[in-house]
Amino acid sequence: MSRAITVKVATPKVIKALETKLETVKKDYASQEANEAKYEKARKVWQKEVQDYAIANIKKAENFRTNYRSWNNSLNIDFDLTVSEKDLPTEPQREFTTMHQHTFNEMVEDITNALTILKMTDEETVNASTMKQIARYL
Repeated sequence: MSRAITVKVATPKVIKALETKLETVKKDYASQEANEAKYEKARKVWQKEVQDYAIANIKKAENFRTNYRSWNNSLNIDFDLTVSEKDLPTEPQREFTTMHQHTFNEMVEDITNALTILKMTDEETVNASTMKQIARYL
């Protein structure tokens, strides 16, 4: 059974944390397109490395499958290679989060609204119900 945490957090600390989070969200969203472009470039390099690996090891291939499409004169060749993970090139990973426009707008609006309300209060600490609402952004 979980127990409720009863902690009083100073309003200025919460305001500062929300302002920092708002800056971070805006910065991350602004750099998202550039990060995605870098990721796609690295992914294309990785795909080329995997192709080179497959071609170099084609003599070890098993279970060849071919499919010729006469309507566009294309041949699809599919085969299986048994490999060890250490031999394969390392696939690039997204080291950033992607956010849709509507998610970004919602987050910015929620954080901005919370900041507006917190800046108007005379309370020294933030109550539990307010903390529950803004905790996901901290």
